[in-house]
Amino acid sequence: MAFDYDLDFETIDFRKQPEQYRVGRGEQGVLLVEPYKSEILQHWRFKTPDIATVSSEKIYQMFLDYKDKKDFVGMDMARKFLQMGYTRARRYTNYKGGRKYDEDGKVKERQIDPVKAKSAAIFMDKWKLARTDEDYLRMKKEHQKNYG
Repeated sequence: MAFDYDLDFETIDFRKQPEQYRVGRGEQGVLLVEPYKSEILQHWRFKTPDIATVSSEKIYQMFLDYKDKKDFVGMDMARKFLQMGYTRARRYTNYKGGRKYDEDGKVKERQIDPVKAKSAAIFMDKWKLARTDEDYLRMKKEHQKNYG
């Protein structure tokens, strides 16, 4: 089932109401689902490889902590933040300032930043670990079967 953007994200506590959560595609809802957004976002950084390492390790540890608590929504949100670390770092790798389009809406020429590319690779490694975790995959399937 698709991610439901029509929910009242201001009032829903998805830890208390996990049945309201839909996985969606990719990073959908990563900046909406509370309390996870507030718990994870404060650790999400990718400016340099050193910062990306600390950030990705912290978020992956949060993924494991949610796993220990059998909190699928937390696991999926941590996975989304790891994915977003990769995709945003790649955007900054390819386009100075992270802006893909110029003022006229045309795609700018790529300018590869090797520092940001390394940050992206660091997040990619942790994202791969999360998205292939057997318990995560089992819980995801179960959640989707039960709630859509």
